Amino acid sequence: MNSWVNSAEILGSDLPLELSGTGNRRALLMDALREAVRSGRLAPGTRLPPYRSLAADLGLARNTVADAYAELVAEGWLAARQGSGTRVAERAAPVTPVHRARTPERVARPVHDLVQGQPDPSVFPRTAWLASARRALATAPDDAFGPGDPHGRPELRRALAGYLARVRGVRAAPERIVLCSGAAHGLRLLAQVVGGPWAAEEYGLPFHRALLASHGVGTRPLGVDANGARVDGLTRRDRAVLLTPAHQFPTGGPLHPGRRAAVVDWARATGGLVVEDDYDGEFRYDRQPVGAVQGLDPEHVVLLGSVSKSLSPTLRIGWMVLPQRLVGPVVTAKGEREQFSSATEQLTLADFVESGAYDRQVRRMRQRHRRRRDQLVEALERRAPHIRVTGIAAGLHAVLELPPGTERSAVRAAAWQGLAVEGLADYLHPGSEDAGRADAPRDGLVVGYATPAESAYPEALEALCRALPPG
Repeated sequence: MNSWVNSAEILGSDLPLELSGTGNRRALLMDALREAVRSGRLAPGTRLPPYRSLAADLGLARNTVADAYAELVAEGWLAARQGSGTRVAERAAPVTPVHRARTPERVARPVHDLVQGQPDPSVFPRTAWLASARRALATAPDDAFGPGDPHGRPELRRALAGYLARVRGVRAAPERIVLCSGAAHGLRLLAQVVGGPWAAEEYGLPFHRALLASHGVGTRPLGVDANGARVDGLTRRDRAVLLTPAHQFPTGGPLHPGRRAAVVDWARATGGLVVEDDYDGEFRYDRQPVGAVQGLDPEHVVLLGSVSKSLSPTLRIGWMVLPQRLVGPVVTAKGEREQFSSATEQLTLADFVESGAYDRQVRRMRQRHRRRRDQLVEALERRAPHIRVTGIAAGLHAVLELPPGTERSAVRAAAWQGLAVEGLADYLHPGSEDAGRADAPRDGLVVGYATPAESAYPEALEALCRALPPG
């Protein structure tokens, strides 16, 4: 027979006196319960008394205790199941008690990382990369060890021109490609050359918006729906628009064909520039890859890409496929010499692409990420069938749609479970509300499934499911 603990066992003999003070009763009760869990007086799985019984023991209103239980469930401290009462939640890993003034209600260091944006570093193709490095160094021309050309090594630009044409439908000669240290570096250079203002999808990386702003380029939001960015909101005043048309980041889904054509028409009519961030264009699971918008009009579209998702962000190698008129200005803005990307790593990547090793690595990662995606979907169907998951046809992350008003509590609950994960609101453009959006911002979690090690991933999914609001 499962009996519950009494109020003295939960709170300690002195805490009921604190609850009789002048402070907020609900907040005091919640603090007492959190401290009991933190200190180990309430072990995971311990069944708590019904809120009516605890209210009577402590001389509190029933609604006060019921509200405290509900909020602690939302934060992840407690778990409620139909027919089994309210219990202390099972945690992903034991949490060492810490001084409350320093880190209240938070795990100091996440046990599991479900933040989007990084592949698992353990799957870097070390053997194949080393083989390419040896071949590249053995055949490198002498000028590869001198001052670098800001265009980037010609060997890599030739290899990328062929690869991007074959895989992404890009139309560009090597002379149109300028190498950089990643998408952020490319945006910085374009901000210097193009100026502002820019339009940007209302959901996107805050880092990119901040980077543009630091170079005097303001951004204004374009609405996003199931068909991607609402490009009919572009105006003649916009100098450029930043898009993720292959897989809208982070909400998911490709830009609708009609809108792809419309944004190119806008660029031609106004002289504007489409900046296409192709951050995960190679990772498609349930459909064929969508070709790059750049292929529709190479003179009005810049394609930004890198190896940060397919290989490793530490390589610091990216590329810009530019309209002819921008090649000179971008190279001038970059400087007289290559300062950002190692020539030997560029040569290694060129061999890696030309030898077919890059194709093999992408296929391997695509299979791995699809398996991870399927595990996530299966875990949600089993443990949280009321949660809808979107954006799963491509990429390295998914969005879990949450009931309105629950996103912040879900993020807090995830932190208590030892889980690093981000809310959808973290990616919303701060000017969206002022732009007269027709719908309210959505609540959701952006869940990256690429980073955890294979052995840790099932446990990370269990922790995620425990953090989700109940149905």
